[in-house]
Amino acid sequence: MSHEPPAQHQGAAGPVTLAVLGAGSRGTGYARIAQAQGARVVAVADPDPVARQRLAADHGIAAEHVYEDWRALLAQERLADAVVVATPDRDHVGPVVAAAGRGYDILLEKPMAPTETDARLIVEAAERSGVLLTVCHVLRYTTYTRAIKEIVDSGEIGTIASIEHLEPIGWWHFAHSYVRGNWAREAESSSMLLAKSSHDLDWLSHIVAQPVRRVSSFGSLLEFRPENKPAGAGSRCVSCPVEPTCAYSAPRIYHRFLGDPVHERWPLQVVTAEPSRENLDEALESGRFGRCVYDGQNDVVDHQVVSIEYASGATASFTVVAFTELAFRRTKIFGTRGYLEGDGQTITVHDFLTDTGRVIDASGGGGASAADGHGGADEELVRAFLHAVARDDDTVVLSSARTSLDTHRIVWAAERSRRDGVVIEMADEAHAWAAL
Repeated sequence: MSHEPPAQHQGAAGPVTLAVLGAGSRGTGYARIAQAQGARVVAVADPDPVARQRLAADHGIAAEHVYEDWRALLAQERLADAVVVATPDRDHVGPVVAAAGRGYDILLEKPMAPTETDARLIVEAAERSGVLLTVCHVLRYTTYTRAIKEIVDSGEIGTIASIEHLEPIGWWHFAHSYVRGNWAREAESSSMLLAKSSHDLDWLSHIVAQPVRRVSSFGSLLEFRPENKPAGAGSRCVSCPVEPTCAYSAPRIYHRFLGDPVHERWPLQVVTAEPSRENLDEALESGRFGRCVYDGQNDVVDHQVVSIEYASGATASFTVVAFTELAFRRTKIFGTRGYLEGDGQTITVHDFLTDTGRVIDASGGGGASAADGHGGADEELVRAFLHAVARDDDTVVLSSARTSLDTHRIVWAAERSRRDGVVIEMADEAHAWAAL
């Protein structure tokens, strides 16, 4: 992938221009990265007045190009070369279809959409209009992933037999996003596996580079349930008598991030628009992020395993779990001539012939969370997208719209398996869709 700065947009007299639909943490983050790489953010739409005005001020956006609703922005003649769609998960299909119809290239935050029907509408709209649609599968763009992909593709460890892959969400991150936050209830967002781990099942497909034959999955909401609420606990952490002994205390989780510029952007700006001790305390006293995690406001699973069989007979097991530190993914890949083990930053490769190992430093800078840009992956994703838009060259983008749809289908298959207690044959799923 190219590491050059984005070139001049073909036929334009300046840098790539972007409109941002959704000024939350992800939309704001992509806009900030794009600006640092030479792009210009020229329009924004978001229903939250504080969020949209903050992004507009950060990028010097003219008042007439600041919109409350994405529909109003996309009703105009094309304002930019491309759009960043970072609206809520269930509000992706509308803006993507409309933007494609206007001829915008599109950077779409994952997941594509909560349902396969909507995701197919998105892909079809992009293909019909001939625009670039890039889904934010950021894990493909890390230094770590590039190193693993090169090792696997070189044949150094032989043919892949099996993979173990772990996503450690982090106990406080899960409480923030999936109990108190935007992804607490599937009907209002998407399943936890789709919202959090479409990254990982896409990553496995990227590494293995084979079609998936069969999928099965198990998981449940184990901990964050009303019956597990400690005796005597209250409904809000700030006034709860057992708060000092609760690992999920909102004041303990959030107060430690005050004064940290990275974590004030996320998660604190999700809790309160202007992070300060006073504003944070007020938000925890009255808002959803101060509620007890055991009060039943959530229904998505807090742990899940997915088993995959690929066309060659290779297998993969994926585990995603709330009850960890927030850390990089960890992976073991077992080949017929060797194996490798990685922790997101360092890779150890063992060769069976020589019975020796070597260690590779594959750290890309930054931490594992969205606050730190996923270890530099967000920057590389945006760089590739801007390059593709500027030069009309999508070869630098590591997944197509159809590829993204295929890897999302693995997630939906896993969810059907988990709910119905069956092994999903992916060929049967494809035939069912073709018959519709």
